[in-house]
Amino acid sequence: MIQEKIAVVTGASRGIGKAIALKLASMDMTVIVNYAGSKEKAENVVKEIEEKGGRAEAVQCDVADFAQCQRMIEDVHKRYGSIDVFVNNAGITRDGLVMVMKEEDFDDVIATNLKGTFNCIRFVSRIMMKQRHGKIINMSSVSGVAGNAGQVNYSAAKAGVIGITKSMARELASRNVNVNAIAPGFIETDMTGALSEKVKEQAVSQIPLGRFGKAEEVAELAGFLAGDKSNYITGQVFHIDGGMVI
Repeated sequence: MIQEKIAVVTGASRGIGKAIALKLASMDMTVIVNYAGSKEKAENVVKEIEEKGGRAEAVQCDVADFAQCQRMIEDVHKRYGSIDVFVNNAGITRDGLVMVMKEEDFDDVIATNLKGTFNCIRFVSRIMMKQRHGKIINMSSVSGVAGNAGQVNYSAAKAGVIGITKSMARELASRNVNVNAIAPGFIETDMTGALSEKVKEQAVSQIPLGRFGKAEEVAELAGFLAGDKSNYITGQVFHIDGGMVI
């Protein structure tokens, strides 16, 4: 009998995180749907997974809080016995030109998007090292690869996620733990849905494939990195951006 895999997806109540949670559940994994404040949305994701015959649980945790991350990860491990896949997806934006950006807008984005990734890896890596297997998938962005005007905080955080990915891949490889990053471009989510039509048109003009990506397309890549067919891949950053960064 093959033991079922346990996957944790942070920020999984909507958008890319939700799509990844659904994808991993379809791969016969039990999925922990993490959320910070959107309890109802997270429970709806769990319900959708269960209606399709999958297994899931909604768990609250603000990834920017070191102690909360420790409690969540240790509690999940205690209840399920393992954590096989961990997706650091939780993220926020506080866009603005640097000359008018508030200090708290910089700090909040760094705390969630960058330190939140560290907080979770800090605790899940110990579990995966001890069990001698695991897949960690960190969500970066094209903004962290090429930069983006008005997103100095977000770009800095997502560039930092790439640094964490490469360093952790080296630290954990000897214990059969793979660490990779995904760098999405413009993806159809609530976040990009809030953009004006003018901004959307400008963005599409920069994309060789001529369209925004879909959350499900990102989820397919995450599913591949979470599965056994990616066992010889670690420390890599996968662009899924329609050709924005070539």
